[in-house]
Amino acid sequence: MQLETFRGRALSQVLAQVRAAYGEDAVIVRTRMRNVPGEESVEMVVAPAAEIEIFRRRLEPGPAAGIPREALRVRPKVIALVGPPGAGKTTAALKLALSPQGLGTRSVGIITLDTYRAGAVEELQTYTEIAGLPLEVVYHPQEVAGAMQRLRGSRFILVDTPGRSPAAMTEDDEWRRILAEIDPDEVHLVLPGGLRVDVCRAIHEAFEPCGPTHLLLSKVDEVPGDRGLAELAEALELPARWISDGQAIPDDLNPAEKRILASLGSTPVAAGIDTVAS
Repeated sequence: MQLETFRGRALSQVLAQVRAAYGEDAVIVRTRMRNVPGEESVEMVVAPAAEIEIFRRRLEPGPAAGIPREALRVRPKVIALVGPPGAGKTTAALKLALSPQGLGTRSVGIITLDTYRAGAVEELQTYTEIAGLPLEVVYHPQEVAGAMQRLRGSRFILVDTPGRSPAAMTEDDEWRRILAEIDPDEVHLVLPGGLRVDVCRAIHEAFEPCGPTHLLLSKVDEVPGDRGLAELAEALELPARWISDGQAIPDDLNPAEKRILASLGSTPVAAGIDTVAS
């Protein structure tokens, strides 16, 4: 998505610059005004309306259950969550399993590969026992078939994975071999919404061998005004189905597309100065 920044001393002056460059076919993504005497005090970030629409379509994840595998009932649909340490993968998995906004109206099983972090398995066991969710702990690739067989009655299987920083990712990671054996239908890259774009790109590149198919932004409640969410999503070029925006399980899970698009704060240039200034 092409973003261009215009600056000037007055809102009317900046709008005139935008119209000269794009005509009425532009969307104002962000406007910032500063009261600094003698300096340019208005900054406006705009994008062509057509590119906003392309971005919106890219975000569309498709239906969570709309794949031939599930229709044929060969096996449950498998959704894996991957990402760096502390991104909130386990919390997101529980929200997805229990929230009506996620998969909470369907039968869900959970597989955890996070056998490295102290207390991780015990924590997840406590939650799943309370919620009545079947849980399988897998340590080696040869255990996958048995775990999948025991969860065959579930409509969905969520796979929780260990947190790994880009520097710690290696081809010898046992959990990556297990994940490949599971062969998930979707792999959601879980990233805190407050990370810088360049950091997110580096993490995305490190997890590329896992085959990320979707983006799941977490800890969005820690991002003032949702600022930067759209830039992250646009930079990674992944569709997004859900965002996690708090610690409450299962409440703090919401559809991603509308929230990310709203973070643009988009206003058509054609709306005029009164709308922009309001």
